[in-house]
Amino acid sequence: MHLIPESNYRYNVLKDRIIYSFFRKIIFGIAILMTATSCVTPGKVNYLQDMTHGSQIEIENKFEATIAPYDELSIIVTTSNKEELATPFNLGNGKSDKQGNYLVDVNGDIIFPILGKIHVEGLSRLQLQDTLTGMLLKGGYIDDPFVMVRFNNFKIFFLGGGKGQVLNVPNERCTFLEAIAMLGDLDIHVRRDNICVMREINGKMVMRQLDPRSSKVFNDPFFMLQQNDFIIADTYNNGVIKGEINYWLTILSTLMSATSIILSLVILSKS
Repeated sequence: MHLIPESNYRYNVLKDRIIYSFFRKIIFGIAILMTATSCVTPGKVNYLQDMTHGSQIEIENKFEATIAPYDELSIIVTTSNKEELATPFNLGNGKSDKQGNYLVDVNGDIIFPILGKIHVEGLSRLQLQDTLTGMLLKGGYIDDPFVMVRFNNFKIFFLGGGKGQVLNVPNERCTFLEAIAMLGDLDIHVRRDNICVMREINGKMVMRQLDPRSSKVFNDPFFMLQQNDFIIADTYNNGVIKGEINYWLTILSTLMSATSIILSLVILSKS
Protein backbone atom coordinates (compact mmCIF):
# COMPACT_ATOMS: atom_id res chain seq x y z
CA MET A 1 0.00 0.00 0.00
CA HIS A 2 1.23 3.43 -0.99
CA LEU A 3 1.30 5.75 2.03
CA ILE A 4 1.18 9.56 1.87
CA PRO A 5 4.04 11.09 3.84
CA GLU A 6 2.90 12.65 7.09
CA SER A 7 4.30 16.07 6.14
CA ASN A 8 2.46 16.09 2.80
CA TYR A 9 -0.77 15.02 4.47
CA ARG A 10 -0.55 17.79 7.02
CA TYR A 11 0.28 20.26 4.31
CA ASN A 12 -2.76 19.28 2.23
CA VAL A 13 -5.07 19.42 5.25
CA LEU A 14 -3.73 22.84 6.23
CA LYS A 15 -4.11 24.12 2.69
CA ASP A 16 -7.71 22.91 2.48
CA ARG A 17 -8.53 24.48 5.82
CA ILE A 18 -7.07 27.80 4.69
CA ILE A 19 -9.11 27.70 1.50
CA TYR A 20 -12.23 26.75 3.47
CA SER A 21 -11.65 29.60 5.91
CA PHE A 22 -11.11 32.01 3.03
CA PHE A 23 -14.43 31.09 1.40
CA ARG A 24 -16.23 31.37 4.73
CA LYS A 25 -14.93 34.92 5.11
CA ILE A 26 -16.06 35.77 1.59
CA ILE A 27 -19.56 34.43 2.28
CA PHE A 28 -19.68 36.36 5.54
CA GLY A 29 -18.63 39.53 3.74
CA ILE A 30 -21.30 39.00 1.09
CA ALA A 31 -23.93 38.60 3.79
CA ILE A 32 -22.87 41.89 5.39
CA LEU A 33 -22.88 43.64 2.01
CA MET A 34 -26.38 42.35 1.23
CA THR A 35 -27.61 43.59 4.60
CA ALA A 36 -26.01 46.98 4.08
CA THR A 37 -27.54 47.46 0.63
CA SER A 38 -31.02 46.85 2.01
CA CYS A 39 -30.56 48.92 5.18
CA VAL A 40 -32.44 52.23 5.35
CA THR A 41 -32.01 54.28 8.51
CA PRO A 42 -34.94 56.16 10.09
CA GLY A 43 -33.19 59.47 9.41
CA LYS A 44 -33.56 58.85 5.69
CA VAL A 45 -37.30 58.21 5.68
CA ASN A 46 -39.00 59.72 8.76
CA TYR A 47 -41.16 62.77 8.07
CA LEU A 48 -40.90 66.21 9.76
CA GLN A 49 -37.98 65.16 11.95
CA ASP A 50 -37.46 68.65 13.38
CA MET A 51 -40.99 68.83 14.81
CA THR A 52 -41.90 67.67 18.31
CA HIS A 53 -45.01 67.67 20.48
CA GLY A 54 -46.46 71.17 20.59
CA SER A 55 -44.51 72.46 17.57
CA GLN A 56 -46.22 75.23 15.62
CA ILE A 57 -45.34 76.25 12.09
CA GLU A 58 -46.88 79.38 10.60
CA ILE A 59 -47.71 78.83 6.96
CA GLU A 60 -46.63 81.89 4.99
CA ASN A 61 -47.85 80.88 1.55
CA LYS A 62 -51.63 80.57 1.56
CA PHE A 63 -52.76 79.17 -1.74
CA GLU A 64 -55.94 78.50 -3.65
CA ALA A 65 -55.91 76.66 -6.95
CA THR A 66 -56.36 78.86 -10.00
CA ILE A 67 -57.98 78.02 -13.31
CA ALA A 68 -55.75 77.08 -16.22
CA PRO A 69 -56.30 76.14 -19.90
CA TYR A 70 -57.82 72.68 -20.44
CA ASP A 71 -59.36 72.64 -16.97
CA GLU A 72 -62.85 71.24 -16.75
CA LEU A 73 -65.18 73.30 -14.57
CA SER A 74 -68.61 72.54 -13.21
CA ILE A 75 -70.69 75.76 -13.05
CA ILE A 76 -74.25 75.72 -11.74
CA VAL A 77 -76.46 78.79 -11.40
CA THR A 78 -79.47 78.75 -9.05
CA THR A 79 -81.78 81.24 -7.39
CA SER A 80 -84.08 81.13 -4.40
CA ASN A 81 -86.95 82.97 -6.14
CA LYS A 82 -87.77 82.19 -9.75
CA GLU A 83 -85.79 79.09 -10.75
CA GLU A 84 -86.81 79.56 -14.37
CA LEU A 85 -84.60 82.66 -14.48
CA ALA A 86 -81.53 80.53 -13.75
CA THR A 87 -82.39 77.78 -16.23
CA PRO A 88 -80.98 79.51 -19.36
CA PHE A 89 -77.59 79.87 -17.66
CA ASN A 90 -77.32 76.12 -17.12
CA LEU A 91 -77.84 75.06 -20.73
CA GLY A 92 -74.97 73.63 -22.79
CA ASN A 93 -73.81 75.44 -25.91
CA GLY A 94 -70.71 73.98 -27.53
CA LYS A 95 -68.22 74.46 -24.72
CA SER A 96 -70.32 72.84 -22.02
CA ASP A 97 -72.73 69.97 -21.55
CA LYS A 98 -76.13 69.89 -19.91
CA GLN A 99 -74.54 69.09 -16.55
CA GLY A 100 -72.85 72.49 -16.46
CA ASN A 101 -69.35 71.27 -17.35
CA TYR A 102 -67.16 73.79 -19.16
CA LEU A 103 -63.83 73.16 -20.85
CA VAL A 104 -61.37 76.05 -20.57
CA ASP A 105 -59.86 76.59 -24.01
CA VAL A 106 -56.23 77.20 -24.88
CA ASN A 107 -56.70 80.95 -24.42
CA GLY A 108 -58.12 80.52 -20.93
CA ASP A 109 -61.72 81.30 -21.94
CA ILE A 110 -65.09 79.62 -21.55
CA ILE A 111 -68.30 80.29 -23.47
CA PHE A 112 -71.07 80.89 -20.95
CA PRO A 113 -74.75 80.90 -21.93
CA ILE A 114 -76.07 84.41 -22.66
CA LEU A 115 -73.02 86.07 -21.05
CA GLY A 116 -70.77 84.89 -23.88
CA LYS A 117 -66.99 84.52 -23.74
CA ILE A 118 -65.43 84.97 -20.30
CA HIS A 119 -61.72 84.91 -19.56
CA VAL A 120 -61.25 82.67 -16.51
CA GLU A 121 -57.55 81.78 -16.57
CA GLY A 122 -55.79 82.81 -13.37
CA LEU A 123 -59.00 83.11 -11.36
CA SER A 124 -59.64 80.99 -8.31
CA ARG A 125 -62.87 79.08 -7.96
CA LEU A 126 -64.28 81.70 -5.56
CA GLN A 127 -63.19 84.59 -7.79
CA LEU A 128 -65.02 83.08 -10.76
CA GLN A 129 -68.10 82.61 -8.62
CA ASP A 130 -67.97 86.31 -7.66
CA THR A 131 -67.33 87.34 -11.27
CA LEU A 132 -70.34 85.44 -12.62
CA THR A 133 -72.55 86.61 -9.76
CA GLY A 134 -71.60 90.22 -10.49
CA MET A 135 -72.28 89.81 -14.21
CA LEU A 136 -75.71 88.31 -13.57
CA LEU A 137 -76.62 91.10 -11.15
CA LYS A 138 -75.22 93.89 -13.33
CA GLY A 139 -77.05 92.60 -16.38
CA GLY A 140 -80.30 92.44 -14.47
CA TYR A 141 -80.77 88.77 -15.28
CA ILE A 142 -81.26 87.47 -11.72
CA ASP A 143 -81.85 89.41 -8.50
CA ASP A 144 -80.34 86.83 -6.15
CA PRO A 145 -78.08 84.52 -8.15
CA PHE A 146 -76.15 81.73 -6.49
CA VAL A 147 -73.21 80.42 -8.52
CA MET A 148 -71.35 77.24 -7.64
CA VAL A 149 -68.01 76.50 -9.36
CA ARG A 150 -66.07 73.26 -8.95
CA PHE A 151 -63.00 71.68 -10.58
CA ASN A 152 -63.85 68.39 -12.29
CA ASN A 153 -60.31 67.39 -13.20
CA PHE A 154 -58.09 68.20 -10.23
CA LYS A 155 -55.40 65.54 -10.76
CA ILE A 156 -51.88 65.07 -9.45
CA PHE A 157 -49.43 62.79 -11.26
CA PHE A 158 -46.76 60.73 -9.51
CA LEU A 159 -43.68 59.21 -11.15
CA GLY A 160 -40.92 57.31 -9.40
CA GLY A 161 -40.20 54.41 -7.11
CA GLY A 162 -40.82 52.03 -9.97
CA LYS A 163 -44.43 53.10 -10.51
CA GLY A 164 -46.68 55.80 -11.90
CA GLN A 165 -49.98 56.87 -10.42
CA VAL A 166 -52.73 59.43 -10.97
CA LEU A 167 -54.32 61.01 -7.89
CA ASN A 168 -57.85 62.31 -8.27
CA VAL A 169 -58.26 65.05 -5.67
CA PRO A 170 -61.87 65.26 -4.42
CA ASN A 171 -61.64 68.99 -3.66
CA GLU A 172 -59.64 72.01 -4.82
CA ARG A 173 -57.01 71.77 -2.13
CA CYS A 174 -54.17 69.26 -1.92
CA THR A 175 -50.87 69.68 -0.13
CA PHE A 176 -47.62 67.91 -0.87
CA LEU A 177 -47.95 65.77 2.26
CA GLU A 178 -51.58 64.96 1.51
CA ALA A 179 -50.56 63.70 -1.92
CA ILE A 180 -47.93 61.42 -0.35
CA ALA A 181 -50.59 60.07 2.02
CA MET A 182 -52.95 59.45 -0.91
CA LEU A 183 -50.17 57.45 -2.56
CA GLY A 184 -50.13 55.16 0.47
CA ASP A 185 -46.74 56.58 1.47
CA LEU A 186 -43.55 56.32 -0.57
CA ASP A 187 -41.48 53.23 -1.13
CA ILE A 188 -38.86 52.91 1.59
CA HIS A 189 -36.05 53.19 -0.97
CA VAL A 190 -37.29 56.48 -2.47
CA ARG A 191 -34.94 59.32 -1.57
CA ARG A 192 -36.87 61.78 0.60
CA ASP A 193 -34.18 64.41 0.09
CA ASN A 194 -34.78 64.56 -3.65
CA ILE A 195 -38.52 64.64 -4.33
CA CYS A 196 -39.50 67.22 -6.91
CA VAL A 197 -42.75 68.94 -7.83
CA MET A 198 -42.98 70.00 -11.47
CA ARG A 199 -45.51 72.61 -12.59
CA GLU A 200 -46.25 74.54 -15.76
CA ILE A 201 -45.95 78.29 -15.17
CA ASN A 202 -46.36 80.78 -18.02
CA GLY A 203 -45.61 78.16 -20.65
CA LYS A 204 -42.52 76.82 -18.85
CA MET A 205 -42.10 73.66 -16.79
CA VAL A 206 -40.73 74.66 -13.38
CA MET A 207 -39.34 72.13 -10.92
CA ARG A 208 -38.71 72.52 -7.19
CA GLN A 209 -37.16 70.08 -4.76
CA LEU A 210 -39.12 69.41 -1.56
CA ASP A 211 -37.94 67.50 1.50
CA PRO A 212 -40.79 66.10 3.64
CA ARG A 213 -38.33 65.27 6.44
CA SER A 214 -38.14 68.96 7.38
CA SER A 215 -40.86 71.36 8.54
CA LYS A 216 -39.48 73.88 6.03
CA VAL A 217 -41.61 72.07 3.48
CA PHE A 218 -44.71 73.87 4.82
CA ASN A 219 -43.53 77.23 3.50
CA ASP A 220 -42.31 76.09 0.13
CA PRO A 221 -44.33 77.82 -2.64
CA PHE A 222 -44.99 74.40 -4.19
CA PHE A 223 -46.24 72.82 -0.94
CA MET A 224 -49.82 73.58 -1.97
CA LEU A 225 -50.26 71.58 -5.15
CA GLN A 226 -52.09 72.72 -8.26
CA GLN A 227 -54.04 70.62 -10.70
CA ASN A 228 -51.85 68.68 -13.14
CA ASP A 229 -48.72 68.98 -10.96
CA PHE A 230 -46.16 66.18 -11.21
CA ILE A 231 -44.49 64.66 -8.16
CA ILE A 232 -41.26 63.04 -9.31
CA ALA A 233 -39.25 60.86 -6.94
CA ASP A 234 -35.59 60.06 -7.43
CA THR A 235 -35.41 56.48 -8.70
CA TYR A 236 -31.64 56.09 -8.38
CA ASN A 237 -31.91 54.91 -4.79
CA ASN A 238 -35.31 53.28 -4.93
CA GLY A 239 -34.23 49.65 -4.79
CA VAL A 240 -33.93 49.00 -8.52
CA ILE A 241 -30.15 49.05 -8.48
CA LYS A 242 -30.10 47.44 -5.05
CA GLY A 243 -32.37 44.74 -6.36
CA GLU A 244 -29.88 44.03 -9.15
CA ILE A 245 -27.00 43.94 -6.67
CA ASN A 246 -28.89 41.64 -4.32
CA TYR A 247 -29.81 39.36 -7.22
CA TRP A 248 -26.22 38.83 -8.30
CA LEU A 249 -24.98 38.63 -4.72
CA THR A 250 -27.53 35.91 -4.03
CA ILE A 251 -26.29 33.91 -7.01
CA LEU A 252 -22.68 34.43 -5.95
CA SER A 253 -23.51 33.46 -2.38
CA THR A 254 -25.18 30.27 -3.58
CA LEU A 255 -22.17 29.35 -5.66
CA MET A 256 -19.81 30.07 -2.79
CA SER A 257 -21.93 27.98 -0.42
CA ALA A 258 -21.87 25.07 -2.86
CA THR A 259 -18.10 25.41 -3.21
CA SER A 260 -17.75 25.50 0.57
CA ILE A 261 -19.77 22.30 0.95
CA ILE A 262 -17.65 20.55 -1.66
CA LEU A 263 -14.45 21.64 0.09
CA SER A 264 -15.82 20.45 3.42
CA LEU A 265 -16.56 17.03 1.94
CA VAL A 266 -13.06 16.87 0.44
CA ILE A 267 -11.48 17.71 3.78
CA LEU A 268 -13.60 15.14 5.60
CA SER A 269 -12.73 12.46 3.07
CA LYS A 270 -9.02 13.17 3.46
CA SER A 271 -9.32 13.17 7.24
